[in-house]
Amino acid sequence: MKKTDKILVTGPNGLVGSALVRTLRSKGYNNIVYGSRSWVDFTREDQTRSFFDYTKPDYVFLSAARCGGIFDNIKYPVNYLLDNLKIQNNIIENSHKYEVKKLIFFASSCIFPRFSEQPIKEEYLLTGELEPTNEPYSIAKIAGIKLCESYNKQYGTKFISVNPCNIYGVGDKFDPMKGHVMSSLIYKIWKAKKLGIETVECFGDGSPMREFMYSDDLADASIYLMNNYDSNELINIGTGVDLTIRELAETICDVLCYNGNIVWDTSKPNGMMRKVLDVSKLNSLNWKPKVSLQEGIKNVVNYLDTKYDEN
Repeated sequence: MKKTDKILVTGPNGLVGSALVRTLRSKGYNNIVYGSRSWVDFTREDQTRSFFDYTKPDYVFLSAARCGGIFDNIKYPVNYLLDNLKIQNNIIENSHKYEVKKLIFFASSCIFPRFSEQPIKEEYLLTGELEPTNEPYSIAKIAGIKLCESYNKQYGTKFISVNPCNIYGVGDKFDPMKGHVMSSLIYKIWKAKKLGIETVECFGDGSPMREFMYSDDLADASIYLMNNYDSNELINIGTGVDLTIRELAETICDVLCYNGNIVWDTSKPNGMMRKVLDVSKLNSLNWKPKVSLQEGIKNVVNYLDTKYDEN
């Protein structure tokens, strides 16, 4: 990408999109088109087509999506399947129609079989059954990957798919029922510390293992791949390091200096028991994350402190 190229970031107010905007600006890319809901509803083909016709972007980061935690996925399976299919189909189709030079589609680590060998290699996709708690969302994301591959094969486009591990950061949803596990835990423990609550209830038994990456690291990796990766093959983005949810909660408590009790509600589902990505392909391209887990959690806590004070 040249600094003068017009770059479309879809979902610029979300976790991934806002990190992309911050990171692009920090690297001198200022010709950014904001594909936000206030401007366009990407679930509608007519609005998507009109938006592309008006903006005519050179590069597209397809980070717009309906996403959330395990309970939101269970409660709204139709929305997670249909909304995501509509969003990605419309954006990918119009990226081809308006001759976008390159597009990056953001998949999700939940696309892999629930009993995948660990760490998870890219080639494990479609080799087994999915985790039931987020199957509709996973199917939508798999369809997006295959649509990008199909456009490349049939039309010679450069639409690449990246597969992030669990992402967290300052632009996430801080809602215990709708948010991702990291942000939900940080929020619960942060709130307990603020209000002097001695007990925090967490879902599951704490034994599942997850890999976490700070959103600005994902953005940095994505921009790097936009400039340095042209393969039609899916590529994982992650740290390659995981920990149990129980260890994560303890780390958050340490960062916040919270001395209360963590109680685990075992009536709630754990989800997939382990999920860590094989990032050897990414590492071979000379990119590695920069933000440690503790540093990332501190950034989120500082964000919450500022937001709390403003309200």
